[in-house]
Amino acid sequence: MACQQFDLVADRLQISHDERDRLKYPKRSMTVALPIHRDDGSVQVFEGYRVQHHLTLGPTKGGLRYHPDVTLGEVAALAMWMSWKCALTGLPYGGAKGGIAVDTRKLSNKELERLTRRYTQEMIPFIGPQVDIMAPDMGTNEQVMAWMMDSYSMHMGYTVPSIVTGKPVNLGGSVGRREATGRGVAYLVNRATDTVNLDITKCTAVVQGFGNVGSVTAYSLAKYGAKVIALSDVNGGLYNAKGIDLRKLETYLAEHNTVAGFPEADPISNEQLLTTPCDILVPAALERQITEKNAAKIQCRILAEAANGPTTPEADVILDQREEIFIIPDILCNSGGVIVSYFEWVQDLQSFFWTETEVVDKLFRILETAFTQTLHLSRKQTMSMRQAALSLGVSRVREAKKMRGLFP
Repeated sequence: MACQQFDLVADRLQISHDERDRLKYPKRSMTVALPIHRDDGSVQVFEGYRVQHHLTLGPTKGGLRYHPDVTLGEVAALAMWMSWKCALTGLPYGGAKGGIAVDTRKLSNKELERLTRRYTQEMIPFIGPQVDIMAPDMGTNEQVMAWMMDSYSMHMGYTVPSIVTGKPVNLGGSVGRREATGRGVAYLVNRATDTVNLDITKCTAVVQGFGNVGSVTAYSLAKYGAKVIALSDVNGGLYNAKGIDLRKLETYLAEHNTVAGFPEADPISNEQLLTTPCDILVPAALERQITEKNAAKIQCRILAEAANGPTTPEADVILDQREEIFIIPDILCNSGGVIVSYFEWVQDLQSFFWTETEVVDKLFRILETAFTQTLHLSRKQTMSMRQAALSLGVSRVREAKKMRGLFP
C-alpha cells in the first residue's frame, strides 16, 4: 500500500526511477531475536524489528508496536508513511517504526519488562537522541517507554530522557502527549467542517477503535459539540442514534475493560459501524479497514483517518469519485502524536518544560499550517487530499536529498 501510494505521487511529480529508489528504500532494516525467561523458567524467543526509512532531515522518529501480526513489511510501510508525515508537518525527522510479534495479553508484567529491555539492548547500536527516537504505538504505553529509557540510560551510565518520547511526565515526558493524536484529529475535523460548510454542533460522529486515539478523539469531538452515535473496540461495537453518553461509557469501560455490552446502546458489527450514516467517520483502529468492498457503502461527509493506512489504494479509487466525501488523510490527520513527541524531545534536550496550554497552542499552529497547505495544493492542482499531503511530504524529502547530494 505504502509503495503504491508513493508510486502514484512519484508519477505525478515526474520523479526519475533512480531518484525513486533513493526515496523509497529504507536506510536500515533490522530483525532481531529476543530470547527471554518466562515466569515458569522456560525460555521463549520473540522476533523484533526496526526500520529507519531516511536520515536526511535529522534523526528518525517513530513508534514501537507490540502485536502478534507485526511483520517486517508492515513496519517498513509505517516507517515510510512516518517520513512523509514528518516532512509534511515540517519536523526535522526521518520516519522509523519498530515492532515485536507478541500477544501482550499472554505475558505477565515482568515478562513484558524483560522483553522490552532485551529489545532495547539489541537496538542500542542503532538508536540515540540524534539517531533514532522511539515512541509508543499499538500495544505499548508510557511504562514501556520508561523501561526503554532506563535500559538505554543504564548502558550509557547517565540518564538520557531524550532517547524516547511518550514517557511518564515525571521522567521527562511532555504534558499533553497522550492526548495529542486524538486532539489533533478533532481539531482537523473541526477545520474540515468549516471547509465543507457543516455546523459541527449539529454533526453526528462514528469512531472505530476506542483505544487511546479513538477515545480522546470521541471526547474532543463531543467538546466541539458533535454527537457520537457509534463506536467500537476490539470486542465489539455500540450504536445509539440519540448519542452515546461518553461519561457513563468511561465508567463502564473502567469496570469491564471493553465497550462491548454497554447497556445504553445497541450492539453493532464492525461492517455495520463503517457504513453507518453519519457526518464524521473516524477509523482509529487497524490499517486496511476501508476497502473496495465497502468504500461505495460509506455514508459520511468527512472521513478522518486517525489510524495509519485505514484506506486501501483500491478504495481510494472509489472514494476519489465520491466528491461529497472530504478525506483528511492519515499522514495529516494523525500527525498530532509525532508533533507533540517532537515537542517532548525538544524539551528533554533543553531540560526546559512547557505548560499544557503552550503545548496545545503550538500543536494547533502546526496542524493549521499543514492543513492549509494541503488544502491549497489539493484545490490548485485538482488532486485528492491524500495526493496533496503525500506530494508535499515526498517533495520536501526529495528536495533535501538533492541539496545534500550523494556521499561519497
